[in-house]
Order: sequence, then C-alpha cells, then structure tokens
Amino acid sequence: MTASRLESLRQALPGLRLLDAPADLEHYGRDATRRWTPAPLAIAQPADIEEVQGIVRWANAHRMGLVPSGGRTGLSGGAVAADGELVVGLERMRRILAFDPVDRTLTVEAGIPLQAVQDAAREQGLQYPVDYASRGTATIGGGIATNAGGVRVLRYGNTREWIAGLKLVAGNGELLDLNRGLLKNSSGYDLRHLAIGAEGTLGIVVEATLRLADPPPPTGVMLLALPGFDAIMPLFAGLRRSLRLEAFEFLTDKALRHVLAHGGQDPFDAPHPYYVLAEFARRGEADEAAALAAFEHAAGQCWVEDGVIAASDAQASELWRLREGISESLAPHAPYKNDVAVRVSAMPAFLAEADALLAREYPGFEVVWFGHIGDGNLHINVLKPAGMAQEVFVERCGGVTAHLADLLGKHGGSISAEHGIGLAKKAWLRGTRSDAEIELMRGIRRVFDPNGIMNPGKVFD
Repeated sequence: MTASRLESLRQALPGLRLLDAPADLEHYGRDATRRWTPAPLAIAQPADIEEVQGIVRWANAHRMGLVPSGGRTGLSGGAVAADGELVVGLERMRRILAFDPVDRTLTVEAGIPLQAVQDAAREQGLQYPVDYASRGTATIGGGIATNAGGVRVLRYGNTREWIAGLKLVAGNGELLDLNRGLLKNSSGYDLRHLAIGAEGTLGIVVEATLRLADPPPPTGVMLLALPGFDAIMPLFAGLRRSLRLEAFEFLTDKALRHVLAHGGQDPFDAPHPYYVLAEFARRGEADEAAALAAFEHAAGQCWVEDGVIAASDAQASELWRLREGISESLAPHAPYKNDVAVRVSAMPAFLAEADALLAREYPGFEVVWFGHIGDGNLHINVLKPAGMAQEVFVERCGGVTAHLADLLGKHGGSISAEHGIGLAKKAWLRGTRSDAEIELMRGIRRVFDPNGIMNPGKVFD
C-alpha cells in the first residue's frame, strides 16, 4: 500500500522530490520533543506553490494526512508525523522574493530560516524584530504557524504583529492571498490572523510579506543576581520605570550551571538562586546613567545582590549566551517541558503558587525554570531522573501538568505561550479555551480542510 501510494504521488507530480529512506523518515518525522516515534509515509519537498497545491489535492483524493514541516524546533509535537502521514517539508522554498523600500516589507517563501530574514532586513538598514534562540534553524512558516514570540516580545510583540500578508494553500487545495500587505483593510474577516497560530491545521503557509522596523537602538545588557523569587517582579517594575527595556529574561542558578557545564565563565564570584538578564536602549550618557541609577536603586531595595553590565558587544553576546544556551544544555537530559503564560499583572501570585506546586509534586526531581518573564511567559523544564523509564517519566509529568493547568485556569493563563498545542497539550486546551470557542474552532477547521487532512490530530481530535 505504501509503494502504491507513493507511486500515485509520483505520477501526479513527476518533478516532486520524495524521500523515503529510514534516516530521512526519522529526521523529518519529529520535532524537538522526541516523545513520539516518527512513522511518516514519506517526505515531500516541493519546490514551489504549484507543487504544494498538487500535494494537497492528491492528499484529498487519497484521504492522506499531511504534516507541514519547517525547522522542527517546536516543543509541542506539532510537526510530528507518527501515524503514516506525508510530511511536507519546505526546505526548497526559502527564497527572498521582494523588498519594498516604500512599504518597508520583505516578501519571502515560508521555508526561509529566521536568521536569513534578519540578515536580509539588516542589509536594507532595517530589522525584522521577532527573535528567538533557534533563529538559525526555525523557519518563517513555522513561526507563523505557532505565532512565535521569543526574547523581544516585551518590545516588539509576537509574530502576528509583523505579518502584513501571507499566502496559504488551504486544506482544499485553494491558494488564498490574505491581506496582500495592506496597512488598512476593513473588508470583512481577516483570514490572515486565523492562519497565524493555527499550527498547520487550516493549510500550509507558503509565502509571507513581513513588516520591517527601524534598526534597533544601541543597547546595554546587564545580568543581575537576585536573592529570592519574590524580587523578580518588583525588579521588573523598577527597571521598566527607569529604562526602555528591550528584553527581560529570567533564569535560575540550576539553569546557569547547565549552560556553564558546556563552556563559559561564571560572571559572579558566588552562586545566587535567581538571575535576570535585561537589555535596554542605551543611546547616550543619559541612558547609561539611568541604568546605573536603576541598579543602585534595586540594590538599595534588596532586589539585587550583584550585577554585571556588558562593557562591549562581545561581553553582551556572552551574557546572552547564558540565557539562550539553556535549552541546548538541557537537551541531553530529555526534559519534560511546560511553556506557560499569564498576564504580567498576575505573575507574582502565579509564581508563588507554581513554585509551591512544583516543589510539592516533584520531590527528588531537578526542575529548571527560565523564561521571558517580562511578557508573562515561563518555561518549566523537568529533567528525567537517571534510570527512570521514559514512559513512566512522561506519565508522571503529565499528572503534574494537569495540576499546573488548573492553576493557570485560576489565574487566567494559558498552557501554551509560544509553541502551540500540537499533540502534547491537547488534554489541557479546555483550560485556555471554552467549549464554545473549541466548537467554533472545529467548524473553522472543517471549512478550510473539509476532509481533515491538514496536520491531523493536532490541537484537537
């Protein structure tokens, strides 16, 4: 059956690149979660929009599930193909199509990596300000599919704010040109925003027109050592009053130790339980003086025990590495990850209760916290104890996640801040969305994808 299906696809699209070697199936059939055994039918790598449409039409005729695939850096199982689906990888669709200096937009194919987009914008004296640690691998299409956030949401917002238009091959094979780069468009429903964050369940994003911004101002970077958990939010409020914050990132000493184990030097003489990395606009002496005054005020309030301010771009990059290297340093420990969000105003109460919950539910486990706390987003990583079976570990963590989801519901939060629902978080979607919302989402999905071929099983069944 597999051979006959692939042969029918080859006949329908003779020029389509298809991969079916075992190593390719394993590589392209999973994302960064590593929790599901990849089992795709094959990997299709279209070269243009017409081939994507041909794949979708073929899949409708054969009732074959399709899994859109970008850089596969997601942490919710959204790009996993574990049930014989055809993976649609967009590696060959990574061209820069146009730059418009008047509109200040960059039009690209969806398979282009984020880093390449940032470099292209920089060459034009502008910036694409969405940024995250996986920039070299993560693609624009994947960022749109999950409405990716990253480290500069505090200043620039999520991906959604920077998508002027996109082209979507819907689940019925139709090519939709959504919003066409307009700044103002009040002509009915904005279907562009339905596609953003839909995790490939409505169709495949094949092209995007991205808004660009003025280049960022010169910035300063400081790493601050905190005495306790309850100092984080007062420090955030104090720095935000005094400085124009570009980023406000949080990590624990456990996270720092894992990063330093992979190289680098501890900037402090003694360990501290918590750290904050803050980046701020530094356009002149006044901003530098304000940063020093803000630090002294924080120290006077006992929010900060120690701190360093980067004296060069190289030092700033090294401080950022201490934050951005966390996920990579934890990967060998097969962590169970929670990516949660609450309103910034609700963060202090949520932090206190979540800290108590995890301490109670994970005795003997190493739990590593970090996140974009300035925009209400926390990453909670539970490391698998040596000798514990993976299935037992995931089941145990899933039970704790149920309690965490209840706590998020109490504080009006979300079980997924920036990696989507995918396969991993379906059980807790109702903690974020009402039954009425979910039923409307199902209806929208049926309209875009009447035969249920687009990323089946993701978000909801």
